[in-house]
Amino acid sequence: MKIKAMLTKNMTIKKRLAISNILMILVPVAITALIALMCIGVIWFSVTHSVGVGFQDSEDFYKASRSIAMIVEKTLNDMPHTGQPEGLEKLSRMLDKGSMSLSVDSSGKSIYQYGLSIDADKSLMEAANTLGNESFVSNGNRELYVKQSKINGVVYRIAIFASPSKLSYRTLKITIALLAVILIVTIFLSIVFTNRFLTKFVFQKIEGPLDILGSGVRQISDGNLKYRLEYKSQDEFTPICADFNEMAARLEASAEQLQQHEQSRKELLVGVSHDLRSPLTSICAYVEGLLDGVAKTPEAQRGYLEIIKSKAEDIDHMLSKLFLFSKMELGEYPDNPELLQLDDEVRQLVRALGAEYEEKGLILSIGTLVPATVWADPDQLRSVLTNIMENSLKYKTKATGNLSISLLEENDGYRLSLCDDGPGVSQDALPHLFEVFYRSDPSRQNPNRGSGLGLAISANAVHRMNGTIEAKSGENSGLEIVIWLPKAEEE
Repeated sequence: MKIKAMLTKNMTIKKRLAISNILMILVPVAITALIALMCIGVIWFSVTHSVGVGFQDSEDFYKASRSIAMIVEKTLNDMPHTGQPEGLEKLSRMLDKGSMSLSVDSSGKSIYQYGLSIDADKSLMEAANTLGNESFVSNGNRELYVKQSKINGVVYRIAIFASPSKLSYRTLKITIALLAVILIVTIFLSIVFTNRFLTKFVFQKIEGPLDILGSGVRQISDGNLKYRLEYKSQDEFTPICADFNEMAARLEASAEQLQQHEQSRKELLVGVSHDLRSPLTSICAYVEGLLDGVAKTPEAQRGYLEIIKSKAEDIDHMLSKLFLFSKMELGEYPDNPELLQLDDEVRQLVRALGAEYEEKGLILSIGTLVPATVWADPDQLRSVLTNIMENSLKYKTKATGNLSISLLEENDGYRLSLCDDGPGVSQDALPHLFEVFYRSDPSRQNPNRGSGLGLAISANAVHRMNGTIEAKSGENSGLEIVIWLPKAEEE
């Protein structure tokens, strides 16, 4: 039973439909054949147990006997000179049909005999002989029709015996008609019940999965995006349920991404407001100082104006980065990738900016650089590297910091590592460093040390190069930024 249940459970709808179509033909045919055999059996039983199909009254027997006698006379009249009534064998079917016996004799000599005789036939024959040329006698259980005919100068006696039967032709016709009605009704009912059973057989395989899918749709519409369908059968609904779960997962990821974007937008507004307030406050304070005459000497006034200019440049620099990031997010920033030697780009950049950064207190050093060919926009690549260098410079805690750059081959691509010896960040903060206006801890909340846009712009640019970027804790408790770029395909 368990094996049967498992087979039924794992049976596909296609197989069920095929079986249903076959059974829809075979079951009614089998039931019809069975009922037909039963009807034939009833008729056969009635005939065999009623000594054939006879006659219910003497009038029917008398009419039938006269007809048979006429045929016999015609046959005897056409009988050849051999004296053998060859044509009488043709009467066998008619005699069998009425369960009758036939005897033809002449001058006490039997010419033709068909059927079985019983003991009562002799006494009936003696009684008929006393009645004349044509007579009819009956003892209630046996009937006899006798006719004497002179044919071609020879006198023949034709005797026909029969036993009254309880089964007449009329009764047989009624029985056959009734059985035909029963057969037709049986065929109709077998088709109806077979159709209902097979419909249930197929629909129960569809009803369950439809209920499961309906329940899943209601859960998703109610906002439960974590809901997943559990469907263990292997049939046509298996890929549908898998697609539903994939759709639910995508909706959940999309909702989480939307929520994250909304949170990023709020943080962006907060960050912009926070980072603009400090330089604007300083500008307002120095302007008021100038207006109030605090700076009385030309040198002091010039110092105030230079500070105002510096703060205005900070605002302009921050707004430029914000504008660049927005254009990147909208996909409107120009991207012109070309075939680059990444190792050469790193050497040239360090050679160009090394002295400048060293004066500011950050020493740039080059480690292992393997030859690497990638597809990238050279301007964006230099911007990415510069942003990471600026980040290390701004957050160094030593008088002189160090930033080591290395390039290695890894997983059908190249791993570019930039590792500093700064204060580093906590493990919880590492995944968030590339978010807009994110600063890892309160010590980094000083707007003078960056807007938090540099790493976000770098991450966006790397993703446009089909690469990845991540932050790790450095070996010397510093921060390591790892960029992976795919190898350039040969074109």
